[in-house]
Amino acid sequence: MPELRHLKGAALAGAALLMGMSSIASAGNDTSGKKIAFSNSFAGNSFRQVMVKSWESGTEAAKAAGVIGDAAVISANNNATEQAAQMQNLILEGYDAIVINAASPTALNGVVKQACDAGIVVVAFDGVVTEPCAYVVNYDWKRVGSSQVDYLSKRLGGKGTLLEVRGIAGNSVDDDISNGVHEALTAFPDTKIAGSVHGDFTQTVAQREVAGILPSLPKIDAVVTQGGDGYGTAQAFAAANRDEPIIIMGNREDELSWWKEQHDKNGYETMSISATPGVSMVAFWVAQQILAGKEVPKFVGVPFLRIDQPDLDAWLSVTEKGGVTNPTYTQEWVSQLIEANAKHADLPAIPAPTK
Repeated sequence: MPELRHLKGAALAGAALLMGMSSIASAGNDTSGKKIAFSNSFAGNSFRQVMVKSWESGTEAAKAAGVIGDAAVISANNNATEQAAQMQNLILEGYDAIVINAASPTALNGVVKQACDAGIVVVAFDGVVTEPCAYVVNYDWKRVGSSQVDYLSKRLGGKGTLLEVRGIAGNSVDDDISNGVHEALTAFPDTKIAGSVHGDFTQTVAQREVAGILPSLPKIDAVVTQGGDGYGTAQAFAAANRDEPIIIMGNREDELSWWKEQHDKNGYETMSISATPGVSMVAFWVAQQILAGKEVPKFVGVPFLRIDQPDLDAWLSVTEKGGVTNPTYTQEWVSQLIEANAKHADLPAIPAPTK
């Protein structure tokens, strides 16, 4: 298992990535002249910003090692039409593979099919597409919702009143996490959702939207979230002089720091679960391996990073101020991930870091 450390610039990322290249970089077809682009739907929150940083640092290291010839990243403004136009430009520019984090699961299908028809490898991740020619690197997002409900059922004894803070309306991740929450709640009829808002995966939006709905809500025992919204939610409850509920966190530094502060002060406990921004590099390595001739299943599942109370200090210590907890995914680790998916075996673990 490769060493895990927070991505703090190209130097550290490059060193970690190069450590994982030696055993398999020469296998398969030569990709040293290949170009891989990243079409990103938006970069408007801390998670997406670290995602782009991971891509830039990781692909620079891959270029320096001679694994690929070039890489690029271009972000739209959460607008599917704009993203489709950007992808058409990437097709015309002759990229060999396009990694896409889509603004819509269906609106990009046409341009994705154009890319596939032009012989371009398309790998969708996070915000995926339904066009069958694309490879998909993704999480079982429903598990984010169901894991929160399972945790809270134990903490609350199967009874309680919840607030749901969702992501961006219309986003496939938002729909899947929310569906996971609601499906899991059918096993706990005495646990009810009193209200729901969209926090757009962003602390400031979540704080504003939660503050707006709180006056109409009864006592809230816990808050189910989607990532990037836990700290803003906590601030809204504090500003309204409401009791602190159990707020599920999403691996952001401000969330983890607030959690630690509350735990040190009064024993507050919760859990944190999220995708990792470095999943952009998982998608990159999947694209590179396909170009190298590796047999890759159409769907490559990725494990979530979950942080529980015993691991809080360790993960917080390697999370950059204002950032998101982010392991480094090497080519070697992703090769293991591909093999595990192909064999329907257990996915390689993301262990807690050690100092």
